Amino acid sequence: MSDLSDPLYRKDLLRLAADATGAGRLTAPDATATAHNPACGDKVTVDLKLDGSRIAALAHHTHACVLAQASAAILADAAIGLDRTALAALAGAVRAMLKDHAPPPRPVYGVFEGVAGHAGRHTCVLLPIEAATKALETREESRQRAEG
Repeated sequence: MSDLSDPLYRKDLLRLAADATGAGRLTAPDATATAHNPACGDKVTVDLKLDGSRIAALAHHTHACVLAQASAAILADAAIGLDRTALAALAGAVRAMLKDHAPPPRPVYGVFEGVAGHAGRHTCVLLPIEAATKALETREESRQRAEG
């Protein structure tokens, strides 16, 4: 399979999925959430360690296609130091890249260029970011309930 014959599953994308950066679970995470794609059955659980409101570590347990696996591996590095606002901006930039062929928010997200023409696969790429966003939202809601 060459990069030219299959734009969805380029070698660099397959390598990211196989390397599985951040795969596994964190011991005593500060926040955890799962995102599920009912259309295909993909499921990603993200554990976060936080430093205040910023992500200090991210691990993922991914039962999903290669696109979601690669996206989770990228996010394991890309999310470090992000707060909820910055994570939302990353999500928006990835959506724009996929939908509008905007430049990738970070060069590594360029591996998903071939996905842009396949709207049904956009969810696969966004699923890990959705799980991380849910984890941050859940943590913030819990903190507000405890304070209020």
